[in-house]
Amino acid sequence: MQAMINRRHLLASAAMIGITSFAPPLRAAGAPRFDAILSKDGAPRDGVPAYRTLAEAVDAAPANGTRPWRIFVPRGEWRERIVVTKPNIHLIGEDRAGSRLVSSASRKDRRPGEAATATLLVRAPGFQATNMTIANDFDYIANMPAEVAFDRTGASGAQAQAIMLDTGSDRTIFDRVDITGYQDTLWAEVGRALFRQCLISGCVDFIYGASRSLFDRCTIVSRRRPGKDFNGFIAAPDTDIHQPYGLVFIGCRLEKEAGVAPHTVALGRAWKHQRKFPDGEYSDPDAIGQAVYLDCWMDDHIVPEGWYRMHYYPKGGGMAFIEPEQARFFEYRSTGPGAGPASPRRRMLTAAQAATFTPDHIFDGWRPTTPVG
Repeated sequence: MQAMINRRHLLASAAMIGITSFAPPLRAAGAPRFDAILSKDGAPRDGVPAYRTLAEAVDAAPANGTRPWRIFVPRGEWRERIVVTKPNIHLIGEDRAGSRLVSSASRKDRRPGEAATATLLVRAPGFQATNMTIANDFDYIANMPAEVAFDRTGASGAQAQAIMLDTGSDRTIFDRVDITGYQDTLWAEVGRALFRQCLISGCVDFIYGASRSLFDRCTIVSRRRPGKDFNGFIAAPDTDIHQPYGLVFIGCRLEKEAGVAPHTVALGRAWKHQRKFPDGEYSDPDAIGQAVYLDCWMDDHIVPEGWYRMHYYPKGGGMAFIEPEQARFFEYRSTGPGAGPASPRRRMLTAAQAATFTPDHIFDGWRPTTPVG
Protein backbone atom coordinates (compact mmCIF):
# COMPACT_ATOMS: atom_id res chain seq x y z
CA MET A 1 0.00 0.00 0.00
CA GLN A 2 2.87 2.42 0.59
CA ALA A 3 3.40 3.04 -3.12
CA MET A 4 -0.11 4.33 -3.59
CA ILE A 5 -0.35 6.64 -0.58
CA ASN A 6 0.36 10.33 -1.00
CA ARG A 7 2.74 10.60 1.93
CA ARG A 8 2.80 14.40 1.94
CA HIS A 9 -0.96 14.43 2.34
CA LEU A 10 -0.87 11.86 5.12
CA LEU A 11 1.79 13.82 6.97
CA ALA A 12 -0.31 16.94 6.66
CA SER A 13 -3.31 15.04 8.00
CA ALA A 14 -1.19 13.69 10.83
CA ALA A 15 -0.16 17.19 11.79
CA MET A 16 -3.79 18.30 11.79
CA ILE A 17 -4.96 15.52 14.10
CA GLY A 18 -1.73 15.52 16.09
CA ILE A 19 -1.31 11.74 16.17
CA THR A 20 -0.85 8.77 13.83
CA SER A 21 0.01 6.02 16.29
CA PHE A 22 0.13 5.72 20.03
CA ALA A 23 0.85 3.32 22.87
CA PRO A 24 -1.47 4.42 25.68
CA PRO A 25 -1.60 2.94 29.13
CA LEU A 26 -4.30 0.29 29.15
CA ARG A 27 -5.60 1.55 32.49
CA ALA A 28 -6.10 5.17 33.32
CA ALA A 29 -5.96 6.30 36.93
CA GLY A 30 -9.00 5.06 38.82
CA ALA A 31 -10.78 3.38 35.90
CA PRO A 32 -10.07 0.89 33.10
CA ARG A 33 -9.22 2.53 29.79
CA PHE A 34 -9.86 -0.73 27.93
CA ASP A 35 -12.07 -3.73 28.65
CA ALA A 36 -10.13 -6.24 26.57
CA ILE A 37 -6.84 -6.57 24.75
CA LEU A 38 -5.83 -8.87 21.91
CA SER A 39 -2.78 -10.96 22.76
CA LYS A 40 -1.10 -13.68 20.69
CA ASP A 41 -0.13 -15.53 23.86
CA GLY A 42 -3.26 -14.73 25.86
CA ALA A 43 -1.27 -12.86 28.52
CA PRO A 44 -3.07 -9.95 30.23
CA ARG A 45 -1.46 -6.52 30.14
CA ASP A 46 -1.76 -3.93 32.90
CA GLY A 47 -4.48 -6.09 34.40
CA VAL A 48 -6.70 -5.93 31.33
CA PRO A 49 -8.21 -9.31 30.26
CA ALA A 50 -6.55 -10.68 27.13
CA TYR A 51 -8.02 -12.69 24.26
CA ARG A 52 -6.22 -14.53 21.49
CA THR A 53 -8.78 -13.54 18.85
CA LEU A 54 -11.00 -10.56 18.20
CA ALA A 55 -14.01 -12.89 18.04
CA GLU A 56 -13.34 -13.95 21.64
CA ALA A 57 -12.95 -10.35 22.78
CA VAL A 58 -16.27 -9.39 21.15
CA ASP A 59 -18.00 -12.45 22.63
CA ALA A 60 -16.89 -11.34 26.10
CA ALA A 61 -18.78 -8.04 25.80
CA PRO A 62 -22.09 -7.69 27.67
CA ALA A 63 -25.09 -8.51 25.54
CA ASN A 64 -26.94 -5.32 26.45
CA GLY A 65 -24.08 -3.00 25.46
CA THR A 66 -25.21 -0.11 27.68
CA ARG A 67 -21.71 1.38 27.56
CA PRO A 68 -18.80 1.10 25.10
CA TRP A 69 -16.83 -2.17 25.23
CA ARG A 70 -13.31 -1.01 24.35
CA ILE A 71 -10.97 -3.53 22.73
CA PHE A 72 -7.29 -2.62 22.33
CA VAL A 73 -5.79 -3.97 19.08
CA PRO A 74 -1.97 -4.09 19.37
CA ARG A 75 0.41 -4.05 16.42
CA GLY A 76 0.18 -7.28 14.47
CA GLU A 77 -1.99 -9.08 11.94
CA TRP A 78 -5.26 -10.46 13.25
CA ARG A 79 -6.53 -12.72 10.46
CA GLU A 80 -10.22 -13.24 11.15
CA ARG A 81 -13.72 -12.64 9.86
CA ILE A 82 -15.78 -10.89 12.51
CA VAL A 83 -19.56 -10.45 12.84
CA VAL A 84 -20.51 -7.82 15.43
CA THR A 85 -24.02 -8.34 16.85
CA LYS A 86 -23.54 -6.53 20.19
CA PRO A 87 -23.99 -2.75 20.49
CA ASN A 88 -21.24 -0.26 21.30
CA ILE A 89 -18.21 -2.37 20.40
CA HIS A 90 -15.17 -0.06 20.03
CA LEU A 91 -11.87 -1.16 18.46
CA ILE A 92 -8.84 1.01 19.21
CA GLY A 93 -5.63 0.24 17.35
CA GLU A 94 -2.14 0.80 18.68
CA ASP A 95 -0.84 1.72 15.22
CA ARG A 96 -2.83 2.76 12.16
CA ALA A 97 -0.77 0.72 9.68
CA GLY A 98 0.45 -1.96 12.08
CA SER A 99 -2.79 -2.99 13.85
CA ARG A 100 -4.37 -5.03 11.05
CA LEU A 101 -7.65 -6.94 10.93
CA VAL A 102 -7.60 -8.86 7.64
CA SER A 103 -9.15 -11.74 5.70
CA SER A 104 -9.07 -12.98 2.12
CA ALA A 105 -12.69 -14.11 1.79
CA SER A 106 -14.43 -13.41 -1.53
CA ARG A 107 -17.75 -14.07 -3.21
CA LYS A 108 -16.87 -17.71 -3.83
CA ASP A 109 -16.64 -18.23 -0.05
CA ARG A 110 -20.20 -17.13 0.70
CA ARG A 111 -22.36 -19.54 2.64
CA PRO A 112 -26.13 -19.91 1.93
CA GLY A 113 -27.97 -16.78 3.01
CA GLU A 114 -24.85 -14.61 3.21
CA ALA A 115 -24.93 -11.29 1.37
CA ALA A 116 -21.24 -10.61 1.91
CA THR A 117 -17.99 -12.21 3.01
CA ALA A 118 -16.60 -9.12 4.71
CA THR A 119 -13.62 -9.13 7.04
CA LEU A 120 -15.79 -7.04 9.40
CA LEU A 121 -19.59 -7.30 9.29
CA VAL A 122 -21.47 -4.95 11.64
CA ARG A 123 -25.05 -5.76 12.67
CA ALA A 124 -25.42 -3.61 15.80
CA PRO A 125 -25.52 0.12 16.62
CA GLY A 126 -22.75 2.22 18.11
CA PHE A 127 -19.78 0.42 16.56
CA GLN A 128 -16.51 2.38 16.35
CA ALA A 129 -13.03 1.66 15.00
CA THR A 130 -10.08 3.98 15.47
CA ASN A 131 -6.43 4.12 14.35
CA MET A 132 -6.09 0.74 12.63
CA THR A 133 -6.36 -1.08 9.30
CA ILE A 134 -9.27 -3.26 8.17
CA ALA A 135 -8.45 -5.09 4.94
CA ASN A 136 -9.46 -7.77 2.51
CA ASP A 137 -6.40 -9.09 0.69
CA PHE A 138 -8.18 -11.47 -1.70
CA ASP A 139 -6.03 -11.77 -4.83
CA TYR A 140 -8.21 -9.74 -7.18
CA ILE A 141 -5.42 -9.36 -9.74
CA ALA A 142 -5.23 -13.13 -10.25
CA ASN A 143 -9.03 -13.42 -10.37
CA MET A 144 -10.18 -10.46 -12.47
CA PRO A 145 -13.45 -11.37 -14.21
CA ALA A 146 -13.61 -11.31 -17.98
CA GLU A 147 -15.05 -8.19 -19.60
CA VAL A 148 -18.62 -8.34 -20.84
CA ALA A 149 -20.44 -6.18 -23.34
CA PHE A 150 -22.39 -4.27 -20.67
CA ASP A 151 -19.56 -3.76 -18.15
CA ARG A 152 -15.93 -2.91 -18.84
CA THR A 153 -14.92 -4.22 -15.41
CA GLY A 154 -16.32 -7.68 -16.06
CA ALA A 155 -19.11 -9.85 -14.80
CA SER A 156 -19.55 -10.43 -11.07
CA GLY A 157 -17.31 -12.80 -9.21
CA ALA A 158 -14.41 -10.95 -7.58
CA GLN A 159 -16.25 -9.10 -4.80
CA ALA A 160 -14.29 -9.15 -1.54
CA GLN A 161 -15.44 -6.74 1.14
CA ALA A 162 -13.29 -5.40 3.94
CA ILE A 163 -16.36 -3.99 5.72
CA MET A 164 -20.13 -4.37 5.48
CA LEU A 165 -22.60 -2.32 7.51
CA ASP A 166 -25.59 -4.65 7.56
CA THR A 167 -29.09 -4.70 9.05
CA GLY A 168 -28.94 -3.46 12.64
CA SER A 169 -25.95 -1.16 12.22
CA ASP A 170 -26.38 2.55 12.93
CA ARG A 171 -24.40 5.46 14.39
CA THR A 172 -21.16 3.89 13.20
CA ILE A 173 -17.81 5.71 13.30
CA PHE A 174 -14.52 4.91 11.57
CA ASP A 175 -11.81 7.38 12.55
CA ARG A 176 -8.32 7.27 11.01
CA VAL A 177 -8.87 3.77 9.65
CA ASP A 178 -7.28 2.37 6.48
CA ILE A 179 -9.93 0.31 4.65
CA THR A 180 -8.25 -1.59 1.83
CA GLY A 181 -9.29 -3.97 -0.92
CA TYR A 182 -10.11 -4.04 -4.62
CA GLN A 183 -13.71 -4.75 -5.70
CA ASP A 184 -16.54 -3.82 -3.28
CA THR A 185 -14.14 -2.85 -0.48
CA LEU A 186 -16.71 -0.98 1.64
CA TRP A 187 -20.40 -1.93 1.62
CA ALA A 188 -22.23 0.69 3.69
CA GLU A 189 -25.75 -0.61 3.17
CA VAL A 190 -27.63 0.31 6.35
CA GLY A 191 -27.85 3.08 8.91
CA ARG A 192 -25.81 6.24 9.50
CA ALA A 193 -22.02 6.16 9.35
CA LEU A 194 -19.16 8.63 9.67
CA PHE A 195 -15.78 7.98 8.06
CA ARG A 196 -13.37 10.60 9.39
CA GLN A 197 -9.87 10.99 7.90
CA CYS A 198 -9.87 7.40 6.64
CA LEU A 199 -8.01 5.96 3.67
CA ILE A 200 -10.23 3.80 1.45
CA SER A 201 -8.78 1.92 -1.53
CA GLY A 202 -10.20 -0.20 -4.33
CA CYS A 203 -11.07 -0.31 -8.00
CA VAL A 204 -14.60 -1.50 -8.87
CA ASP A 205 -17.59 -0.01 -6.98
CA PHE A 206 -15.41 0.10 -3.90
CA ILE A 207 -17.63 2.42 -1.85
CA TYR A 208 -21.25 1.41 -2.21
CA GLY A 209 -24.60 0.87 -0.52
CA ALA A 210 -27.82 2.53 0.65
CA SER A 211 -26.66 4.08 3.94
CA ARG A 212 -26.42 7.72 4.97
CA SER A 213 -22.62 7.94 5.05
CA LEU A 214 -20.42 11.02 5.41
CA PHE A 215 -16.80 10.76 4.27
CA ASP A 216 -15.03 13.61 6.06
CA ARG A 217 -11.55 14.52 4.74
CA CYS A 218 -10.85 10.97 3.58
CA THR A 219 -8.24 9.84 1.07
CA ILE A 220 -9.92 7.76 -1.66
CA VAL A 221 -7.33 5.73 -3.60
CA SER A 222 -8.17 4.09 -6.94
CA ARG A 223 -6.14 0.95 -7.62
CA ARG A 224 -4.74 -0.35 -10.91
CA ARG A 225 -6.24 -3.22 -12.86
CA PRO A 226 -3.15 -4.51 -14.72
CA GLY A 227 -3.61 -5.02 -18.44
CA LYS A 228 -6.94 -3.15 -18.53
CA ASP A 229 -7.65 0.24 -20.08
CA PHE A 230 -10.32 1.10 -17.51
CA ASN A 231 -9.76 0.97 -13.76
CA GLY A 232 -13.26 1.18 -12.38
CA PHE A 233 -15.75 3.20 -10.35
CA ILE A 234 -15.46 4.81 -6.94
CA ALA A 235 -19.06 4.99 -5.66
CA ALA A 236 -22.06 2.77 -6.39
CA PRO A 237 -24.97 4.01 -4.26
CA ASP A 238 -28.35 2.29 -4.15
CA THR A 239 -30.01 4.96 -2.01
CA ASP A 240 -33.79 4.73 -1.67
CA ILE A 241 -35.53 7.58 -3.47
CA HIS A 242 -37.33 8.53 -0.25
CA GLN A 243 -34.01 8.98 1.58
CA PRO A 244 -32.60 12.49 1.01
CA TYR A 245 -28.92 11.70 1.62
CA GLY A 246 -26.67 8.85 0.50
CA LEU A 247 -22.88 8.75 0.06
CA VAL A 248 -21.52 12.25 0.76
CA PHE A 249 -17.83 13.10 0.32
CA ILE A 250 -16.70 16.38 1.88
CA GLY A 251 -13.14 17.71 1.68
CA CYS A 252 -11.77 14.39 0.39
CA ARG A 253 -8.79 13.71 -1.87
CA LEU A 254 -9.36 11.37 -4.83
CA GLU A 255 -5.92 9.89 -5.46
CA LYS A 256 -4.55 6.99 -7.48
CA GLU A 257 -2.16 4.10 -7.17
CA ALA A 258 1.01 4.20 -9.26
CA GLY A 259 0.29 3.12 -12.84
CA VAL A 260 -3.35 4.23 -12.95
CA ALA A 261 -3.64 6.06 -16.25
CA PRO A 262 -5.47 9.37 -16.78
CA HIS A 263 -9.20 9.23 -17.45
CA THR A 264 -9.70 5.60 -16.39
CA VAL A 265 -11.87 5.91 -13.25
CA ALA A 266 -15.44 7.21 -12.90
CA LEU A 267 -16.77 9.01 -9.85
CA GLY A 268 -19.52 6.43 -9.69
CA ARG A 269 -22.52 4.67 -11.14
CA ALA A 270 -25.97 3.98 -9.70
CA TRP A 271 -26.65 0.48 -8.40
CA LYS A 272 -30.22 -0.82 -8.50
CA HIS A 273 -29.90 -3.92 -6.33
CA GLN A 274 -32.14 -6.92 -6.87
CA ARG A 275 -34.84 -7.77 -4.34
CA LYS A 276 -37.58 -10.32 -3.93
CA PHE A 277 -41.07 -8.89 -4.36
CA PRO A 278 -44.46 -10.65 -4.16
CA ASP A 279 -44.55 -10.76 -7.95
CA GLY A 280 -40.94 -11.85 -8.53
CA GLU A 281 -37.30 -10.90 -8.14
CA TYR A 282 -36.00 -7.84 -9.95
CA SER A 283 -34.06 -4.62 -9.40
CA ASP A 284 -35.58 -2.23 -6.88
CA PRO A 285 -37.34 0.59 -8.79
CA ASP A 286 -36.96 2.88 -5.74
CA ALA A 287 -33.16 2.59 -5.71
CA ILE A 288 -32.16 5.97 -7.15
CA GLY A 289 -28.62 6.36 -5.87
CA GLN A 290 -27.16 9.52 -4.42
CA ALA A 291 -23.45 10.34 -4.38
CA VAL A 292 -22.19 13.89 -3.89
CA TYR A 293 -18.63 15.28 -3.84
CA LEU A 294 -18.20 18.65 -2.14
CA ASP A 295 -14.90 20.54 -2.00
CA CYS A 296 -12.95 17.47 -3.10
CA TRP A 297 -9.57 17.40 -4.87
CA MET A 298 -9.42 14.98 -7.83
CA ASP A 299 -6.38 13.64 -9.65
CA ASP A 300 -6.32 13.09 -13.43
CA HIS A 301 -7.56 9.49 -13.28
CA ILE A 302 -11.16 10.76 -13.14
CA VAL A 303 -12.94 10.56 -16.50
CA PRO A 304 -13.99 13.93 -17.99
CA GLU A 305 -17.66 12.95 -18.00
CA GLY A 306 -17.46 12.08 -14.31
CA TRP A 307 -20.06 9.32 -14.10
CA TYR A 308 -21.07 6.14 -15.94
CA ARG A 309 -24.32 4.27 -16.45
CA MET A 310 -25.01 0.88 -14.84
CA HIS A 311 -27.09 -2.11 -15.89
CA TYR A 312 -30.01 -3.53 -13.91
CA TYR A 313 -32.78 -6.11 -14.28
CA PRO A 314 -36.27 -4.55 -14.35
CA LYS A 315 -39.59 -6.16 -13.59
CA GLY A 316 -40.67 -8.20 -16.58
CA GLY A 317 -37.20 -9.43 -17.49
CA GLY A 318 -34.37 -8.32 -19.70
CA MET A 319 -31.68 -5.77 -18.95
CA ALA A 320 -31.86 -1.98 -18.78
CA PHE A 321 -29.52 0.84 -17.82
CA ILE A 322 -29.77 3.69 -15.33
CA GLU A 323 -27.99 6.72 -16.71
CA PRO A 324 -26.14 9.21 -14.46
CA GLU A 325 -28.76 11.85 -15.23
CA GLN A 326 -31.43 9.56 -13.73
CA ALA A 327 -29.54 9.22 -10.46
CA ARG A 328 -28.72 11.88 -7.85
CA PHE A 329 -25.10 12.57 -8.76
CA PHE A 330 -23.65 16.02 -8.04
CA GLU A 331 -20.44 17.95 -7.31
CA TYR A 332 -19.60 21.25 -5.72
CA ARG A 333 -16.30 23.16 -6.02
CA SER A 334 -14.23 20.21 -7.23
CA THR A 335 -10.54 21.03 -7.76
CA GLY A 336 -7.49 19.31 -9.22
CA PRO A 337 -6.68 17.77 -12.63
CA GLY A 338 -9.77 15.56 -12.54
CA ALA A 339 -12.23 18.37 -11.82
CA GLY A 340 -13.98 18.69 -15.16
CA PRO A 341 -16.27 21.49 -16.28
CA ALA A 342 -19.98 21.41 -15.59
CA SER A 343 -22.06 19.55 -18.18
CA PRO A 344 -25.45 17.85 -18.43
CA ARG A 345 -23.77 14.66 -17.19
CA ARG A 346 -21.48 16.32 -14.64
CA ARG A 347 -23.94 18.41 -12.65
CA MET A 348 -22.88 21.01 -10.09
CA LEU A 349 -24.76 22.13 -6.99
CA THR A 350 -25.39 25.78 -6.29
CA ALA A 351 -24.01 27.26 -3.07
CA ALA A 352 -27.49 27.17 -1.55
CA GLN A 353 -27.94 23.51 -2.46
CA ALA A 354 -24.48 22.59 -1.15
CA ALA A 355 -25.25 24.29 2.16
CA THR A 356 -27.90 21.65 2.91
CA PHE A 357 -25.25 18.90 3.09
CA THR A 358 -24.48 19.32 6.79
CA PRO A 359 -23.88 16.54 9.35
CA ASP A 360 -27.16 17.37 11.08
CA HIS A 361 -29.09 16.92 7.86
CA ILE A 362 -27.15 13.89 6.64
CA PHE A 363 -27.40 12.12 10.00
CA ASP A 364 -30.95 13.22 10.79
CA GLY A 365 -30.07 14.62 14.20
CA TRP A 366 -27.36 12.15 15.30
CA ARG A 367 -24.23 14.02 16.43
CA PRO A 368 -21.18 11.71 16.42
CA THR A 369 -18.82 11.93 19.37
CA THR A 370 -15.03 11.79 19.06
CA PRO A 371 -13.84 8.16 19.31
CA VAL A 372 -11.52 6.99 22.06
CA GLY A 373 -7.85 7.21 21.08
